Amino acid sequence: MNTLSIFRYIPESIIKASAKLLAMFINTQKTSGMLWKTRVNISLCYPSLTTIEQEKLAKKSVTNQCLYYANAFKCLAMPIEWNLNQIKNVYNLDTLTEALADAKGTLIIIPHLGNWEILNPWVHQYGTPTIMYKPIRNKTINEFILASRNQLNTTMVPTDSSGVRALFKSLKQGGFSIILPDHVPAPSGGIIAPFFGINTLTSTLAPKMIQKTKCCVVSMICVNSENEEGYSIYLNDVGEQYPEIYNSDITISTTAINKVVEDLINQFPEHYMWGYKRFKGSEETKEIYQQQ
Repeated sequence: MNTLSIFRYIPESIIKASAKLLAMFINTQKTSGMLWKTRVNISLCYPSLTTIEQEKLAKKSVTNQCLYYANAFKCLAMPIEWNLNQIKNVYNLDTLTEALADAKGTLIIIPHLGNWEILNPWVHQYGTPTIMYKPIRNKTINEFILASRNQLNTTMVPTDSSGVRALFKSLKQGGFSIILPDHVPAPSGGIIAPFFGINTLTSTLAPKMIQKTKCCVVSMICVNSENEEGYSIYLNDVGEQYPEIYNSDITISTTAINKVVEDLINQFPEHYMWGYKRFKGSEETKEIYQQQ
């Protein structure tokens, strides 16, 4: 049995308390990687906030990041039914069901916001998605995640050309695929497009899939309910709200995808995973993550 399976037996209250304690420690460390990167990113994206407001948002975000990472292990360790019972509210469910009924296929975009791990068992109620998966270097964690995915019979494909072909095939056959559109791609897999007004290296995979298949596009996020008891899922019809994603100009469509992610973050900025170097990769931002 994987050692991380112990999360199945640890009460959720203890996991949350431990995550908050870790966040308190991180938030007292001036040179903490997570807090420092979060501060940098928030200052870039919300320059109109005062220094005090930025710091408050940064520390709240660090707390949520710790909570979501810890809760992700709990979700992965628990049975499917337990995960489903954590979902207390679902908004705009018809957006998803109508899209999945469309023969053109559906692309679901999930940014690094909230608890995306619990979305996996939830969305499997409506079919089996095709998902790209890049193995994690830590063998114990990687095997732990794979065991959870196998429990759901998830169709996982590698993050290479064969995986891309599998995603296209799924859409063309009327299936659905899931992509996290806000990862930092290799230069060959992206272009520079504005994100929060900053020229940012952005993946072109989702825009190219949308252009070629004309599939339905739905955004999906899952965040803690206000009282921290359970989660709420929010779904949006991206194709209807952002028709520019279908534009044949890759810069226009990629910019539109960035706008989708940006608007989702603006709804729940304290729930975004700000603790990674999202803005690296462009000439404009090459020095922003150099610590003073």
